[in-house]
Amino acid sequence: MARNELRPVTRLRSSAGTGYTYVTRKNRRNDPDRLTLAKYDPIIRKHVTFREDR
Repeated sequence: MARNELRPVTRLRSSAGTGYTYVTRKNRRNDPDRLTLAKYDPIIRKHVTFREDR
């Protein structure tokens, strides 16, 4: 399956400042703004917000 630029690979960086990242894909047509998700940061062992890093 071919990958296109409509669903680019984005990195989500922890807002806690630990440097931990998640890698995901997002749809630019539905979510043109930066993506923010609450996910688990194993370095501090808590759920924190992860923000899209460009």
